[in-house]
Amino acid sequence: MLPSKKLLLIASALCLVSMIGHANDDPHAAPGAGAAPAAAPAAKVIKEPVAVAETKPAPVPALGNDGKPIPAASPQEVAFRIAERLARLRAATAERPVVKRKVTPPVQWSGKSSGTDVHASAGKAGAASLSDHKALHWSYGGEEGPIRWADMSPEWAACGSGNRQSPIDIRSGIKVDLEPIGFDYKPTGFSVIDNGHTIQVNLGAGNHITVGSRMFELVQFHFHRPSEERINGRAFDMVAHLVHRDANGKLAVVAVLIERGAGRKLVQTVWNNMPLEKNEAVTPAGALDMNDILPAKREYFTYMGSLTTPPCSEGVLWLVMKEPVSISQEQIDIFARMYQMNARPIQATAARLIKESN
Repeated sequence: MLPSKKLLLIASALCLVSMIGHANDDPHAAPGAGAAPAAAPAAKVIKEPVAVAETKPAPVPALGNDGKPIPAASPQEVAFRIAERLARLRAATAERPVVKRKVTPPVQWSGKSSGTDVHASAGKAGAASLSDHKALHWSYGGEEGPIRWADMSPEWAACGSGNRQSPIDIRSGIKVDLEPIGFDYKPTGFSVIDNGHTIQVNLGAGNHITVGSRMFELVQFHFHRPSEERINGRAFDMVAHLVHRDANGKLAVVAVLIERGAGRKLVQTVWNNMPLEKNEAVTPAGALDMNDILPAKREYFTYMGSLTTPPCSEGVLWLVMKEPVSISQEQIDIFARMYQMNARPIQATAARLIKESN
């Protein structure tokens, strides 16, 4: 048996151990001295689902005719193609406005000298009045040039669809014994007008030509630079067109080719009396002798043609003098200051018959 003192110490130790154990079991009890604090519970880890990228098969590039891949278009190219396609779609669906044209009945020439351009009032050949001639403005170049004349008025359709149009390049004329042209010119009163396309001289009555059994009265003459007619491809510095009309309204035009050389009195008289304003005629007191514009030799070419200005009416008898006349360089320069170029382009001969004096 153990001694009592040792038993007492053992009992005290057991009590102390029991008290410590109860303190640790009480969740509300404060930890005693020397007691270790309770460990914090471990945090619960939540695993998020990992997104798996969807895999698509690589696009197969388009191949060209050579078997090589066609490079992809840039964004700028794509935008340009879209804009271009939209523009074509708008153009295809746009409605063109309907333009109503005023059609004026043809007028007959009165036989009096006036500012009316005979090229614009061709009697029975079909014509427009001077006011309509101004309204339908035409020119020798640009948007209103010869290539557009036929589109500017239904009355001018022959400018594009005619098959006997003037001027032409005169080649391969058939040489025959042509009757000479009977010129019956005498000094007569005149007026000068700048009609916006050329310098034109309107003449009083009394001047005629006779071709075969037909007589034509000289109505007016005017100038073109360079010459509208050509002879075997050769163009001249200028040409004077002498416009005649018979009793039935049919026209005959004598073309006098002009080259530089000595001055000519008749041309200088016309230049001296040119008006200061367009479409305002000047009527001098003197007379004009048309014989001064004719060449010494009277051989000629002849064929059927048309007016060389709108409405380009056909059925005009052309008589082109083979020998040119001369005017001075100064006289050419005066005209060139107002009309540098006022000649219609050469038209197709269209297998028409051309006769030539022997």
